[in-house]
Amino acid sequence: MKRRSIILILLIVSGAALMAFGLKTAKEEWQTGVALYSFNQHPFPQAIAMADSTGTKLVEGFSFYKLGPAFNNLTMADLSPSDVERMKQMLAAKGLSMPSMYFSGGKNLAEWKKYFELGREFGLKCIVCEPEKKQLGMIDSLAGVYKIKIAIHEHEKPDIYCDPDSLLKFIKGYKNIGACADIGHWVRSGYDPVKSLEKLRGHVVELHIHDNDKAQKDVDLGTGTIDFAALTKELKQQHFTGILFYECEHDMKNNTQNVKRGMAYLQANVK
Repeated sequence: MKRRSIILILLIVSGAALMAFGLKTAKEEWQTGVALYSFNQHPFPQAIAMADSTGTKLVEGFSFYKLGPAFNNLTMADLSPSDVERMKQMLAAKGLSMPSMYFSGGKNLAEWKKYFELGREFGLKCIVCEPEKKQLGMIDSLAGVYKIKIAIHEHEKPDIYCDPDSLLKFIKGYKNIGACADIGHWVRSGYDPVKSLEKLRGHVVELHIHDNDKAQKDVDLGTGTIDFAALTKELKQQHFTGILFYECEHDMKNNTQNVKRGMAYLQANVK
């Protein structure tokens, strides 16, 4: 009994020490993935082949994605249950899963219910969105019913959610709503991404990863102005366990190599 107690104490002390130095314990691992928006100029089968070639296992969908001839040019938001099943099979054949999706719009309760139903069919863990402020209570309730987290996405100014201080005020008190921290949009809006993450500590569900040059154009990760070492340090201090989705928004007609380089950079430097 004494030996067990000593081992338990040592484990607790070791875990506390790791936390004190901002290091991740075995249970505190974030993951990386690719936002399919990176490949939005290509039909879905080609887009997931491109994602697969980067070595990722996780992708994020988006509701307004026009999927091409394989899905009768429907958007991802308009899929039938049988279409959803076929898409899940196509993802599984590539060894991919889609735990998150960005949804745009959502004018009323009926439309939001449709989104959550679709989310349940896909097995989503998170819905990324930018709802009207007056809808936050409604979608928080739906998120509780459907057991799907909400992550509010921040576009650049004049988006109402771009300011991390304002976002924190808006989501305070809603237990199912957090933030999708888009570091590229923060930088374009004049906000320091590390300080913004700091302000949202405990509320960050996932991140959209970009890098921007001095002219605020999207560039390959590690070649722009964003301090990824400081970003990594802050995520460790927060014991972040969500997903970092790389969203490449340049050379979009043929950016597979850009995304490959970006994913390699994340694996090597943001860990």
